Amino acid sequence: MSNTPAIMAENILLNACEQHATDIHFYPEENKVIVFFRKFGFRQKMKELPKDEYKMILSYFKFSSYMDIGEKRRPQSGTFLFEDKHSQKYSLRLSTLPHHYFESLSIRILPQENSPNFDQLFLFPKQFKQMKSWMRLHSGIIIMTGPTGSGKTTTMYSLLQSMLKERSFQAITIEDPIERKIDHVLQVEINEKAGITYQNGLKAALRHDPDVILIGEIRDVETATFAFRAALTGHLVLTTLHAKNAEGTIDRLIELGVNRTDIKETLVAVASLKLLPIIKAGEVYRQAAIVELLDDSSLRKKVDGGEKVIDRKKTFKYLIQKAYLYGYISEENLIL
Repeated sequence: MSNTPAIMAENILLNACEQHATDIHFYPEENKVIVFFRKFGFRQKMKELPKDEYKMILSYFKFSSYMDIGEKRRPQSGTFLFEDKHSQKYSLRLSTLPHHYFESLSIRILPQENSPNFDQLFLFPKQFKQMKSWMRLHSGIIIMTGPTGSGKTTTMYSLLQSMLKERSFQAITIEDPIERKIDHVLQVEINEKAGITYQNGLKAALRHDPDVILIGEIRDVETATFAFRAALTGHLVLTTLHAKNAEGTIDRLIELGVNRTDIKETLVAVASLKLLPIIKAGEVYRQAAIVELLDDSSLRKKVDGGEKVIDRKKTFKYLIQKAYLYGYISEENLIL
């Protein structure tokens, strides 16, 4: 019984959770599959699996996440919950991709415990305090940017939870998928098969008298239009967007077709996140975020077409150098 697909899959998940991995990658080769863990932002080879063993594990994961086991020619995605030996719960997001040899599999691991304290999330906690001050606004859009896995959604969750401790308000999220359950927040998951898209989910949310709306991601012009319309009608909107840095967020919105006037009247702040590997005794032991912050007059200048309007001391380059001089990161990370 020790080599059943369920036990083999569980052992891989337990190992990943114990090592605080954020992702598991199964990379197919001709006669074997290489298993990688992503830890603290870096991809590390963990083990090799025989092809036949991997195929059994893959079938187990596809079955557990409600994918079609027989479908091997098209990409699929799914989710399921996992609990480790310490009763810690994790939401797993699975994605398959057809490959030259056979299907690859990627698993994103999302812990379901309460958000970490902001001084654990951010290398310089004053940055989170500044973002928290934005949550006192009654309307407008706050945008988080950064690469996948940089902590955008975690930051938005933390902002919601910190403010809910101070006052009561109606908060609704529209996500694809819901990464973690939040107490006292209405969370709606996108399900296009059931007709729940970002657009009609947002329409329905507006009828529930929200004070704050969290939109998982602005992916297209339609979602951007609805998000800005919600902010213009007196709601505070939190959302994410893929952009290189804080100033690049404005350029990205304009590329999506958002009117400069709407951006200037509605966009109240941008936070662009980057994770750094933090060292202790010469070893990486966690990650923490640094943030480029853009608001107030600098934001308006950028919308008007200004170049390099962000304060030098708020740029990634300056913050990374500061982290190095404080001894938080190694010299090789100065190029991040």
